[in-house]
Amino acid sequence: MYHEHVRTTVIDDEALPWVPFAPYSNDVYLKYFKLDPIRGEMIVLMKVPAGLELPRHHHSGTVIVYTIVGRWKYKEHDWIAGPGSVVYETAASAHTPEAISKEGHVLALTIVVGDVVLLGEEGQVLAIENWKTGLQRYLAFCERAGIAPRDLTAFC
Repeated sequence: MYHEHVRTTVIDDEALPWVPFAPYSNDVYLKYFKLDPIRGEMIVLMKVPAGLELPRHHHSGTVIVYTIVGRWKYKEHDWIAGPGSVVYETAASAHTPEAISKEGHVLALTIVVGDVVLLGEEGQVLAIENWKTGLQRYLAFCERAGIAPRDLTAFC
């Protein structure tokens, strides 16, 4: 059977660089694990400094966020996510994340399907982020840093 020949893989955290979320923020760092062009999915570790508010954004697909360190919330909701919590975001949702930890940073693993549309104060589209823009950011960072990039789009 074909499915018995599909290889599983492990991606070592230490083997991947922290990439600044430029041009939006040089204080927010992303560690891309997987950038899937078939499903339009990104698996990304995100590090956000305490007290930082990120731009309001809209998701075209679902998002799952597992919080490892710190506390954060969406301005539009009354819940607070902390270590060990899972946030599930429905497709076509919009919100404004803020790291409410008093010190350190928020560290969260995110699984994003589809586009993340960054919005301005009046709801205008400022930028669109997805697996492809993530790949471009990762490759540009690796080139600038003299790091040999890994193929984050491969199936195994």
